Order: sequence, then C-alpha cells, then structure tokens
Amino acid sequence: MTESFRRSGEYPQGDHQQPAYPQQQHSSSPVNPEWPPPPAYEPVTPVAVEPGTTLWPQAQDHAFASAGDGGHGGTYGGGTALFTAPPPEGAGAAPKKRARGPLALLAAVAIVAAAIGGGTAYGIQELTGNDTASSSTSTNVVPTAKKGTVAGVAQAVSPSIVEISAASNAGSSTGAGVIITSSGEIITNNHVISGAAEIKVRLNNGKSYTAKVVGTDSKKDLALIKLESAPSGLKAATLGNSDGVQVGDDVVAIGSPEGLTGTVTSGIVSALNRDVTVSTDESQGQQQQQGGGGNGEWPFSFGGQQFNGDTGSSTTTYKALQTDASLNPGNSGGALIDMNGNIIGINSAMYSAASDSSSSSSSVGSVGLGFAIPINTVKADLATLRSGSTG
Repeated sequence: MTESFRRSGEYPQGDHQQPAYPQQQHSSSPVNPEWPPPPAYEPVTPVAVEPGTTLWPQAQDHAFASAGDGGHGGTYGGGTALFTAPPPEGAGAAPKKRARGPLALLAAVAIVAAAIGGGTAYGIQELTGNDTASSSTSTNVVPTAKKGTVAGVAQAVSPSIVEISAASNAGSSTGAGVIITSSGEIITNNHVISGAAEIKVRLNNGKSYTAKVVGTDSKKDLALIKLESAPSGLKAATLGNSDGVQVGDDVVAIGSPEGLTGTVTSGIVSALNRDVTVSTDESQGQQQQQGGGGNGEWPFSFGGQQFNGDTGSSTTTYKALQTDASLNPGNSGGALIDMNGNIIGINSAMYSAASDSSSSSSSVGSVGLGFAIPINTVKADLATLRSGSTG
C-alpha cells in the first residue's frame, strides 16, 4: 500500500530509504490508509505532539514522534532535532543532563532577584560566596546575639588590642597596638616606638612581654613589632576593607589613653581621605610626644595648621579616616573598628583644643576630631614592614 502513494521523482532517496512521511496517528480518528500524502512542506512553527515532546522542524524537514518509540525521538527526511519527554525514572541519565539548563536559569534568577531587593550587596554576597561587599567587610567577628552593639565589638576585639610602652634615652611613651597574627606580630604607629631602646607589651589579660621592632615606615607612620617568647592562644584581629567605609558608619575605638589599658569609645566615621601630615624626624617627633610642648601627643597638621607641637621640616602626608570617636594620648596605634568587629583603621592622630596655639582653653582632651590610617594602607605595607625596612 505504501508504494501506491509514491509519485514519480518525488522521493529521490530511493526505495531503500524509509518513507519521508510515515503514517501518523491522528488524535481523534484512526489511520485511514486511503489518505493522500501530506503537503510538501510542514509549518515552521513547533508542534506539540504529546506532553513533554516538542518538534522543531527545519526547512523542508519533517519529523514525527511515535507513541511506541519509548520516548526516543527519531529523524526523518533531514536533520530535524526532536526533543522528547524524559524517560521514566530508572531509564537513564538523560533527565539529569537536561535539568542543568533550568537549574542554572533558576540560580541566575535568584541572584538577580536578590540584587533588585533592598539589600543588593548583601544578597549577591550571600548567593555568590563573594567575601567582599559594599560594607567595610563581609566577615562578622561579633557574636550573633550582640551583633551591631558596642559591647559586642568590645568583647570580640579587646583581646587583640595591646598597650605598648616604649622607653628611650629621652623618656618613655605609651601607645597601643593590634595583634595581627597568633605568632605575636603587632601593628602600631611608628611614632609610638620610634627611637625606643626597650619595648614592653601588655596584653588584654594583664600579662607583659618584651617585643622587638621588625620594620618601620615613617612615611606612613607605621611599625611592625613582634613579641619575644609569645604565648600560645593569642587572638589575631580581623583586618577589614577600608575601601568600603562610608561617612556615617558607626565605629568603635580601643586603645590605652593615659595608660588606661583597653579603653573603649565609640562614634562615627566623620570624613574620608583627610590629608594628615606628620613628622618623619623621629627625634623631633619623640621629643614633642614625650612632653616637649606637645602635651604628650604626636605633632601633626591638617588644613594648613599644626597641632600638638611643631612637625618640623621633614614631614609626610597620608590619607586618613576622620572620626568623632574619642581619642586621647595613648590611643595612637590602637584600633578603629566597624560594627562587625573588623579593624578598618589604626588610630594615629587626635586634636585637642589645648594643643591649638590660637585657643585659650587650658583643658586637654578629645573634642571629637581624630584620624586613623586606613587598614588597606596597612595591609599594602605589611610586606615592606616584614622585610625589615627601617624607612
């Protein structure tokens, strides 16, 4: 009966080929062997044969799914692709491969949805595993129950902050430092230990140890010291990302003002990228800091004015974070911390009214004008400091 439908020259494939238009089961009537052959060209739109099976014919190609083909598509009359429903469970691995496309699409949609929501950076960070968001850092050091509180920050970070006493021929000075490795590396200001013949470090638990200078960088007012015979169990601070800090962010400062170890104050970030100028002449800076007219504070200048004494002719300028967290003599080298417990700056300079020659006030203390070296500046300088630089 098949031969009766063939017209001369219409199917050049030859008799050994399958018919280009096999019999098909109509959805509402049985097969009629007397039907004429189908038209020369099928519609170019996809045809849904059965749930889960879609045909996408190419030009002049024709394909049909058979209910008895066990879910496996065939190709008839050309290179037409036939997409069939996945076989029943246990019939093969094809369903897993075909599921990858939809799953990838769902994941992409989830990421975009999180980005469109109110917490854009946080959503993308959580979904992609990126550890850098628009806030200062993604690491949360503070216990969940006390997250976002000054008490929580103090509890989490205080064990990483130390008091530093430096003795020299000119006298002694007191500052603070931040433990950055469990082996006893401590970052502080260069002016805290400049010219010191002996350095003593007092930990948060009250125990004292001697330390040696590893490297200094007077141009950035940074120094790296290391405990000798460091005890086990030292808690290293988490260094954040100061590039993500914004004006108005809440911050906490921890240091040893006037020798009061572990003093905690709080405030906000008042400004970014302030030009702060300090002396690079260790002898001059140390003389001012140890009582030569600078009220025990490190001389610095900004806005064209000098504070806490004369910075001298040998100076350097760096970009600083400005904060209104209370800083006093002894806070130098201590930590400025975000509310997740990450170090975002090293406190380095503070202004008091008594240090301003134009002020008649005799009071000494913080007026909410302090500066910190951004922690990204510190991280970029660590390799130099560890190499033993004494610049």
